[in-house]
Amino acid sequence: MTRVAIAIGSNLGDRDRAIAFATTQLSTLLDNLEVSRVVETWPLGEGTENQPLYLNAVAVGDTDLSPRELLDALMAIETEGGRERPYPNAPRTLDLDIILYGDDIVSEEGLEVPHPRFRDRFFVLGPLAEVAPDMVDPVTGLRVGELLRELLRDKTR
Repeated sequence: MTRVAIAIGSNLGDRDRAIAFATTQLSTLLDNLEVSRVVETWPLGEGTENQPLYLNAVAVGDTDLSPRELLDALMAIETEGGRERPYPNAPRTLDLDIILYGDDIVSEEGLEVPHPRFRDRFFVLGPLAEVAPDMVDPVTGLRVGELLRELLRDKTR
């Protein structure tokens, strides 16, 4: 079994219901599931200026799925939750991303783990530090709590 961290987000439709749906579905995929509190954040990225606010959370649990199998399962949950992909950075009923997959570093077509931008995103690091502050980023060797402190220190400079 491998400890994984999954980011959960929604900024379209009934956002609370989407987060609850994702959490329920993740409980069927991950053992020892822990879910952070939900935070509301502004959308990030090009073309998101006029989008609704996001609800975000992070789930951590154990899986025996491979990274690719886990990604496929997450994409199936997104689809079942009404996710459409009309263009990059489009608003989403549900967004699920693999943030960490144990100590693995994966770079394949359509799959990069650790998530390449998670170290710069408070809406991921904050909730992740709440439920798994000692998970280690295999790229930097830093614990999630340390990454969060660095991000907050950088933002206050």
